[in-house]
Amino acid sequence: MRFAQPLVLYALLGVPFLVALLAVLAKHRRKVVSRLAPKELSGKIIRGFDPRFYTFKNILLCLAIIFSIVAMARPQWGFEWMEMKRRGLDIILVIDTSKSMLTEDVKPNRLERTKLAVKDLIKKLKGDRIGLIAFSGDAFLVCPLTVDYSGFLLSLDDLSTETIPRGGTNIDRAIQEAIKGYREVPSQYKAVVVVTDGENWEGDPLHWAKVASEQKIRIYTVGIGTKDGEMIRVPNDKGEMEFLKDKDGNFVKSRLNEPLLKEIAAATGGGYARASGAEFGLDYLYDNELSKMEKRDIESQMDKRYDERFQIPLFLALMMLLAETLMPARKP
Repeated sequence: MRFAQPLVLYALLGVPFLVALLAVLAKHRRKVVSRLAPKELSGKIIRGFDPRFYTFKNILLCLAIIFSIVAMARPQWGFEWMEMKRRGLDIILVIDTSKSMLTEDVKPNRLERTKLAVKDLIKKLKGDRIGLIAFSGDAFLVCPLTVDYSGFLLSLDDLSTETIPRGGTNIDRAIQEAIKGYREVPSQYKAVVVVTDGENWEGDPLHWAKVASEQKIRIYTVGIGTKDGEMIRVPNDKGEMEFLKDKDGNFVKSRLNEPLLKEIAAATGGGYARASGAEFGLDYLYDNELSKMEKRDIESQMDKRYDERFQIPLFLALMMLLAETLMPARKP
């Protein structure tokens, strides 16, 4: 025998206190009766009085409580093997970790706001596998496809602008890395979500978007930032914040490149969403696009299905309560 909710059994520790309370009340009742008349006359004065009836009713009440607690702990015995299938999507999140993601046109900054939005997305996933790629001048698979959301979140928290040593922004390499991550996944279940400001300094992301489309990979893009943009604040050697400058000493201003992100998404049959302070876009894409994609059997395993037996102690508890209620407090 096993219990599905064994912690409930700790409530049984309160039963001795209940017994002690009932004993104190019975003792008090006897004292009250003794004040009215001597013991040898109490039976005549108080018709039908018999303390054994009260004791027996209290025993029934305690037993009812004990059986109720056992029922809530859900005793189980006997089982059968059942095949359990997990259905879901495979989603690879590709997050820009270049220095432009430190821009504060989205509070607290683009990268930290992205992390918060991804954590909200994780709460919606039910059986979907999710992976994580970080990119700037290069790309790296930080977390392979997994249903271990806790492990995924640890990888997400570790993301910073130092994750990829090579600077710059190369969406081209990010898409290539996502294609590699889907090598052994059935074609109709592949989805990539790229979160970036869209600034691309090298490579040809549209070419690789077409390659992804040929392999039945849909790319969804989330543009973060503003069209007007803002200067990038980065810590200097002393840990103080200063504005980023290019090699010619000019201040670098990062702007959202929406046209490129829309083209990448359109080339694969995906979609585009604009991130803002209130609505980031990931939830929108999941609710309106990703969740409607065909799901596949990600995992299949045999699992024990135990037979519930809580009905037995529950029936006994009801019988005890019924008996306690119907039993008179005095002799007829």
